[in-house]
Order: sequence, then structure tokens, then C-alpha cells
Amino acid sequence: MFDINGWELIVLAMVAVVVLGPERLPVYAAKLARAVRQVRTLAEGARSQLKEQLGPDFDDVNWRQYDPRQYDPRRIVREALMDPAEPAAQAEARVWAPEEQPGRAAYDPGKPTPWDSEAT
Repeated sequence: MFDINGWELIVLAMVAVVVLGPERLPVYAAKLARAVRQVRTLAEGARSQLKEQLGPDFDDVNWRQYDPRQYDPRRIVREALMDPAEPAAQAEARVWAPEEQPGRAAYDPGKPTPWDSEAT
């Protein structure tokens, strides 16, 4: 869930013992357990309410597609910039090549850059 392995969990527990102290640790552990139970109850309540509202369509929903862990921002950007049907060289030329627009002069490095004082 949080991608924490066993050693990291042990280190976090030792830090909690040092920071909270042995006398306050049981109180905070009980509060954490109560909070986890409440969140689990809320999630079950939401699930049963959704199942009640959707009826028989609830079983047809593919819940795996709504899992946020499946999204990789690098893959999403790569797919948005490149069409899988075209080769990579053509895609780079398409993405990075400036397009000539009619009625617009090409950039001249000798002239000062246009600047809009109201834009800032």
C-alpha cells in the first residue's frame, strides 16, 4: 500500500518509540487502531451504498481500471506526444519542428523580442 518494506517499518516503529516515549505510545497506538477501524467502516459503507444504488450493474464494473496505482505520468505523456502508428523520428519532427503560419514573419534574431507590458 505505502511501499514500505519490513526494515523501514521497524525503523519507523523505533522512531515512534523514541519520539513519543514508551508511556504515550500505547495511547497513540489505540488512537491509530480506532482511526483505521473507522476508515474501514466508512469504506464498507460507501461500497454497500454504491452497490445498492447501482443494483445489478455493480458486478459489471471493472474496478481495476479505476485504480490510481496503474497510472504512470511518463507513459501518459509519451502516448500523448507520439502516435504509435508513426515512427519515432517522424513524431519528433512533428512535435519539435516549428510550423510556418501564413501572415507571420519568421523570427529574426537581429530584431528585439516582442514584449507585452500588460501581460505581467
